[in-house]
Amino acid sequence: MVSTEAVYIPQGSIAQIITYLEEKNFDIAPNVDKYLLYSIGQPQSGWIDVGKNNLTIGDFLYKLTTSKAAMKTLTLIPGETIDIFLLETSKEFSLSYDELMKAYLELSPLRDGFIVPETYKVPMGIEERHLIGYLVSYALDYNEKISLKIFGKFDKESWYRYLIIASIIQKEAANEEEMKLVSSVIYNRLKIGMPLQMDGTLNYGKYSHVAVTAQRIKEDKSKYNTYIHKGLPPVPISSVKKEAIIAAIFPKKTNYKYFVKSKNGDHIFSASYAEHIKNIYKLR
Repeated sequence: MVSTEAVYIPQGSIAQIITYLEEKNFDIAPNVDKYLLYSIGQPQSGWIDVGKNNLTIGDFLYKLTTSKAAMKTLTLIPGETIDIFLLETSKEFSLSYDELMKAYLELSPLRDGFIVPETYKVPMGIEERHLIGYLVSYALDYNEKISLKIFGKFDKESWYRYLIIASIIQKEAANEEEMKLVSSVIYNRLKIGMPLQMDGTLNYGKYSHVAVTAQRIKEDKSKYNTYIHKGLPPVPISSVKKEAIIAAIFPKKTNYKYFVKSKNGDHIFSASYAEHIKNIYKLR
């Protein structure tokens, strides 16, 4: 009897596979089961999902030739950076972070904010470049379809600008209802040449979950620091959900230029600095 659900099968001859299984302490008889496997067929390589536990050796060998690859879920959360996502993925799938990042930088058109935040089914044993290739290919199709539906075309330069704005919205908005309001603040500030001065832009890369302090604002000289640099960051800060993209394309028409987080976690918006200061004092 063999008790397992997923088993890794290396590439090689049937004799080599039988030897491998014996070395991994599977309950098989090499000299007998080798010929049984010959009669069944060539096993698939990689992680194989053989299903239920307590299989007879015959059932087990049969499943090695017919079962599908063992799958595992991989989730990218909206607002997460590619650096943190790939680091967590490397741990979850026992992959090289450096190889994942290398493949991503080679295949993705953007440094961040391009991979779609979703839950994916990924075969166990997948290689770094194949995984990134799949994620980037899916993202290319996903972004192009949304752009074509809205604009009837896919202009990469303008679309990537929307992704930058959407990533700031994703980081700053407390909920989906606020997204178009935060978008209006971004556009209103850009229109008059006012610095965005938004903390979320400093939660890029490895700083995704690092608190933004006055010291950090002072010391970070990167283009992501919208306190010292006018305009948008050079690339998106993080992954973005569809609602944030829609908000970036269709901001609400307001005269808001400021917002502050309330005690409930959402934001209070205002048009003037004087009103903004009053709101801050009220919250204190």
